[in-house]
Amino acid sequence: MKAVRNPLAYIAGRWTPHPRTVRRAATTALVMSVVIVVTGGAVRLTGSGLGCDTWPRCSDESLVATREMGLHGAIEFGNRMMAYVVSAATGWFIVAARAAKPRRRELTRLGWAQFWVIMSNGVLGGVTVLTELNPFIVAAHFLAAMALLTVTTVSWIRAREGDAAPRPLVGVPVRRAIVALTAASAALVTAGTAVTGSGKHAGDDSDIERMPFDWDTVTRVHSGLAWVVVLGTVALVVGLRLMDASSVTRARARDLLAVLLGQGVIGYTQYFLDEPEILVGLHILGATLVWIAALRLLLSVRDRGGPAPQAAADGSGGTAAEPRVPATA
Repeated sequence: MKAVRNPLAYIAGRWTPHPRTVRRAATTALVMSVVIVVTGGAVRLTGSGLGCDTWPRCSDESLVATREMGLHGAIEFGNRMMAYVVSAATGWFIVAARAAKPRRRELTRLGWAQFWVIMSNGVLGGVTVLTELNPFIVAAHFLAAMALLTVTTVSWIRAREGDAAPRPLVGVPVRRAIVALTAASAALVTAGTAVTGSGKHAGDDSDIERMPFDWDTVTRVHSGLAWVVVLGTVALVVGLRLMDASSVTRARARDLLAVLLGQGVIGYTQYFLDEPEILVGLHILGATLVWIAALRLLLSVRDRGGPAPQAAADGSGGTAAEPRVPATA
């Protein structure tokens, strides 16, 4: 009966995952959150947004895509099925985090946060179809996917850290600069939805409503924000080097700069080539990598120590050792 009333507690009482298992579960959830953003972009770029013309069924007559719906139906339905794969990855992370010894309640809460974001975005995806790809709803659907990416990235980072009290690795002015840079990165990603929502890739070959913005204007705004983020990152990299800051923070700043430069090359190339689908798809992937790099930088300003040693690597349970306390100097 306990397995029915509280299956997670039942599993936790009989299985102690190795810390590597928890980290792998967090990695899987992160990777799948990137994949579903990219596959969602593929739906849009192939004009398959209304391949399934209703929700939650694929059509009025069928729950799944049929041969008559063609390739567009298969692509749209395949993307819908990806939500179940992402949910399975999140479920694995929730179970592994709950069963870990010593128990890490924050990881479990992050896992459930992933689950609820997935559920809410599934409903938002349905609204997207029912409103026939309203560009503002489509943009909200993308941003909700980025919210999932945020939670899975934080989970991935926290699974590799301990639970000691945060120890600052940089001074307050640097922390504030990094917070501002993260906010600018969020604005950059958000502005990208206006560029796509005003551009030619509406998600379907029919006459789909577009955002009422001038495409060249919003593209320039997006480009301006990109330059703000790039130049801010360059200044941060140089400043951290001159201050001899934490090597971890310096490395994360360099990572963000590298991803931004690659994303900038793709962005300008797609602009001058009139948005070829393959480059737009790569730019969508690049947006996820930029946001992951920005979050890694944001969380690199403090140290939480290493993860606690696992009590019983053979999965037999037991009492774990005390968490390792980070160095104070």
